[in-house]
Parts: sequence; C-alpha cells; structure tokens
Amino acid sequence: MNIYLTTFIAVYIYLIGFILGTVFGSFINCQAYRIAHGEKWWTGRSHCANCNHPLNALDLVPILSYLFLRGRCRYCKEKISPRYILTELMMGLLFVGLIFTAGELSFALLMNMGLVVILLGLSLVDLDTMEIPNGYILFGILWWLGIVIANGVYQFLHVTESVDKQGVLKASAYYLLWHLLAGVIIAGMILILSLIMDRLLQKESMGGGDIKLLFMVSLYLGIYQGLFMLIMSCLIGLLVVVITKKDKIPFGPAIAAGTYLGLTIGIPITNWYIGLL
Repeated sequence: MNIYLTTFIAVYIYLIGFILGTVFGSFINCQAYRIAHGEKWWTGRSHCANCNHPLNALDLVPILSYLFLRGRCRYCKEKISPRYILTELMMGLLFVGLIFTAGELSFALLMNMGLVVILLGLSLVDLDTMEIPNGYILFGILWWLGIVIANGVYQFLHVTESVDKQGVLKASAYYLLWHLLAGVIIAGMILILSLIMDRLLQKESMGGGDIKLLFMVSLYLGIYQGLFMLIMSCLIGLLVVVITKKDKIPFGPAIAAGTYLGLTIGIPITNWYIGLL
C-alpha cells in the first residue's frame, strides 16, 4: 500500500508508526534493563528502579507518563532516568524514518521495524554490560527468516500463472542465498581481521558478539548495503572514541546506528557509487 495516496493517509500512517515506535521503545527498554540486571524479562510487573514499587497502567504510557510525572516516580518521588523518555522518543522517530524511506506498507518495512527494535535492545544491554546477548542475535535471524518466508508465501499465493509461481520461488531462493552469503562474507572478513589484530596487539580487538551481530544485520542488508553499514559503523565507533577518549567502547550501538543508515540511505548511496564504476 502506497502511503502517499492522500495527505490524510500519509499523516495517519506516520502518526500510527510513531505511536507504535514509542510502545516498542518502552517495552524493549524495560526488557534490556531486566536483562542487564539479571532479572527475568518475560514475567513480573514493571516496577520502579529505585523503590521497586509495581507500576500501574498510568505510569506506563510512553512519553506522556514521564512528562506528567515530571520525571519522578509517583511513589518514592525519586528521579526517573531520562533514558526512558529518550528511548521511547527515539524509537518513534526511527519508525517514522523507516516508513518515510519505504514509502509503502510492505513485508520489507515490517522486517526492518522488527530489526530496529532488536538493535535498540541489544544496544542498551551492550552499553550497560559490554556484552551482546545471544538471544537478540538468534531472534534477529529467526525474524529475518520468518518474514522472508512469509513474503514468499504471500507472493506465491497471489500469482496465478505457473511460470510466475516458479519465478517467485527462484526469487525467494536467490534472496536467501545472496543475503546468507553477504552475512558470511562480511562477518568472516571481520573475524579474520580481528584474529590478526588479536595476535598483533596481544589482546582482544573485537568481541564475538559484535561479529555475530555483523552476520545477523548483513542478512537484512545484503552485500552492498552491508559494506556501507560496516564503513558507517567504523566511522561512528571512531567518532565515539575521539569524543569520549576511551580505549574501549561497546561497538554494538555503532553497528546498530550503521545498520539504520544502511536501511534508510544505504540503497541510494550504494547505487550512486556503483554507477560511478
């Protein structure tokens, strides 16, 4: 569905996308906090991080609850970390950016939205613990595979000619193989480079979680956007090192930022570059 059929439809879809983004931002922030602090994220009510008082529905409305409570817990009056409202706002804007770039409602848009939620969760955990949980990587791979299969089935069921059906099967198989190859090439290349750097520096240069993350996001991006993502991730990581003046930083958020750039502006930039060759 083209979202630009009318101005009303476009504004409506952007608004719904923003609201959905804030809801998922609130959920994934809570999940990441629990994982980072060794809590079970799939059970139990949300609670204040300071007094542990269970939160009710009015305390959990994305963005609005933080504003109405003026950034303080309703029960203990302690300040609530601005990370909550910033995460919710950022996710809402990220969803709007994906919708704007896609220009239509599609399986690809759904796949990218799910990926961005996963990337935010693992980035928050990485910032707190310097580790990327394998669960995020596994779910990201399964989400990619599930959407690809669902899209293939949908396309297969909505064509009538047998030749067209064969074309859908070939296109789906080609996409799977090509993107799997992209993940192997990009992650394998970085793995070899990190092993060489480990030997030269006599210390770990890149965590295993980062390499697995590169494989996972490359499944979504393919080889050209994947290489663009890799360049952007390295530039963002170097910029963070220069600004913070730290010898070691969590690289997951940089990969996540590079991946979002790959999803939104990666195609026109890589097409422009390839056109120069």
